[in-house]
This record gives sequence, structure tokens and C-alpha cells, in this order.
Amino acid sequence: MPSFQTYLVGGAVRDRLLGLPVQDRDWVVVGASPQDLLDAGYQPVGKDFPVFLHPDTHDEVALARTERKTAAGYHGFAFHAAPDVTLEQDLARRDLTINAMAEDAHGAIVDPHGGQRDLQDRVLRHVSPAFAEDPVRILRLARFAARFADFTVAPETVALMRAMVAAGEVDALVAERVWQELSRGLMEKQPSRMFAVLREAGALAKLLPEVEALFGVAQPEAHHPEIDTGVHLMMVLDQCARQGAPLTVRYACLCHDLGKGTTPPEELPRHIGHEQRSEELASLVSARWKVPADCRELAELVAREHTHVHQSSGFSAEARLRLMARCDAWRRPERFAELLWACECDARGRLRFENRDYPQRERLLADLRATQAVDLAAASAAAIARGAKGPDIGHAVMRARLAAMPA
Repeated sequence: MPSFQTYLVGGAVRDRLLGLPVQDRDWVVVGASPQDLLDAGYQPVGKDFPVFLHPDTHDEVALARTERKTAAGYHGFAFHAAPDVTLEQDLARRDLTINAMAEDAHGAIVDPHGGQRDLQDRVLRHVSPAFAEDPVRILRLARFAARFADFTVAPETVALMRAMVAAGEVDALVAERVWQELSRGLMEKQPSRMFAVLREAGALAKLLPEVEALFGVAQPEAHHPEIDTGVHLMMVLDQCARQGAPLTVRYACLCHDLGKGTTPPEELPRHIGHEQRSEELASLVSARWKVPADCRELAELVAREHTHVHQSSGFSAEARLRLMARCDAWRRPERFAELLWACECDARGRLRFENRDYPQRERLLADLRATQAVDLAAASAAAIARGAKGPDIGHAVMRARLAAMPA
């Protein structure tokens, strides 16, 4: 029998204590060397620090370790894993008290930093000053705030995050990690909480200055009773969560109004031409954080076309057909459907409009279904038989689609 001890740690312990489903189980081994685990049949998988697969369950287990800051940013750490590293030392390097608990084989909780108390009090609190050594932790904490929406952030933790931002730690973040945390936060229960925490820490102005610029910007009260553009954006993101929208839709909603932050003061509260500016800024944000193509493309489309979709209830059939053509709806029907979903979230992400009908979505989907049923080969053949050539054949196809659209 091996002499080392294995503990369940981190999120699995937290979620079990909260009565939530446990998705991932992380294990830490104390009192062992890498060779001890190899001798016990564990398979090595780690490079930066020793991680192994359990010989029976194939769960990942890590040797208890400490870490030392060696350079700025996320990668600037040296790890030390050895049999003399204690469980308490391993827990001390973790980010939040609610993530710094362990459970032994008998179900006993090891909680040296008051994680159970903070769970009960609904507080997100850093474990130690070492929190400041890893700027990703600001994003992680903000993401947890979006997941556990009834938790508050301890004042001393807010102060520490502000100091980290002031020291330039956020500037060292790499694009892949920023996107990883932002995308996960967008998919949480209340995404607006992530952005509220990032704003409070001063990190939003560094990571997404285009979003920061929206707060305090007025909109016409008739269409936006909440008035503030930043407040509207947060309501839209929470509406996405309420509707269970996918990441593509949520990211597109994040970017849909970015151009309103650049409207000249003399043109407020109207935002004429903000769609093109929003499209351009969405492209810049996507490039900065290396956003995947499906999210990037939908964000640019929604930014450019969302006001046209809103107005489409008053469009003629010809105007709706042109809208679908601009959106490449027949080649990309799934993306067109996501555009309409994002527009519905935008329309409902407003004070007292949360439950209002949005018939534009279903009407344009009906238009799409009707025009998809058109026999394009037959329409083209008939046009050719009439002597049509080149662009005239395309025009004939569009006329066939128009004839098929509901009144």
C-alpha cells in the first residue's frame, strides 16, 4: 500500500458543500515523489509540474506543490513539488478561500483559510497576498462572481485587485487566457456580475476599454428606459443567460453597441451611424483577444445589422429579402438564426421590456424557411430558357424567392 495520502481539493469540495452537482474532481497527493507515483502505476501527463493519471479511475492527480513568482504575468512562476510539501502549503497557493479546501478519504474537511465560513457568508475572498502574483485570478474571481451571483467580493480583495491593475499586472495577460476566462464568464448564470467586478477593480478599462466607455453614455429614453448604454449592455447579457443563448450570441451581444461609446457628445443621446463603428470595434476586440471565427463573424454581423432587424417589422418583402441577402442567410442559415436571437436579447435587455414580444425574429425565420424551399435550379433554368445571362439569372432567383415570401 502506498504511504502517501490523496485529497479531493478545490471546486469539487466547494460545490459539494453548496449542494451543487460536482462536475470535475481535482486530487492532490501529499507525501509522495514522482517516482512513488510511477511505482504505484500512475501515468505521467504533466510538464510544468508533476501531474499523473490514477491507474484505475484515470482521474488527474497532482503532487502537492508550492509556487514562486519569477516574472510578470501568468507564466512567471516556478513550482516546487516534493514529499515534504504539506497539504496546507498547497492550499495556501490557491486563489480564493472557497477554493482552498480539501476533503480526505473519510469525508473530513481541511479548511485552513475559512472557506466554509465564506461559503456561508457568500463572500469571495483571496487566500493570501500571493493572489496578486497571478493576474488571471482577477478574471477568475470575476467569473466566479457571475456564477455565484449572490456572493459579494471582500473589500480587501477589491483593494488588492485595484493595486494589481495599478501595478500593470493585467497588461501582462496573454490573449488566450483572457478569452478563456471571458468566454466562460459570459456563459455563467449572471454575466453582468463579471463585468461589474472587472469595473470595480479597474480591469475592464484595461481589457475592454470599448465596453468601459459605454457606461454613462445616454440613449433615447423612449427606446431605452434604462438610458445608460452600459447598463443596457449588462441587461442584454443577462437576458442572454436567461434565454440560454450560446456563446456566439452572448459575445455578439457584448459587442453590438460598442460604437455608442464613440458618439460625439453633440450628437447624444442619438447614435446615428453607431452600427458601422460597432462593427469596426468588434473586429478590433476580436483581434486583440484572438476570439474564434464563429464568435467574431456573428459579432460583426449583429453590430452592423441589429437595428435593421429591429426595424424589419415595418419593412416590405423586398426590404426583408435584401436584409437576408446582406446577412448571407441562405448559405449561413444557422448564423442568421443566431443573429435574430441576439437581436431579441437586445430588444428585451431594457428596463421594463424584459418580457415583451419580439415578432421580428419569427417573421424573418418564416421568410427564411419559405425562401429556402424555392427550387433554385428550376428558377435558374427558366431564366436561361428566357435568354437570361450572368447577373440576370441571379435576379431571377431573387424574384422567385420574393414570390415565395409570406405576405
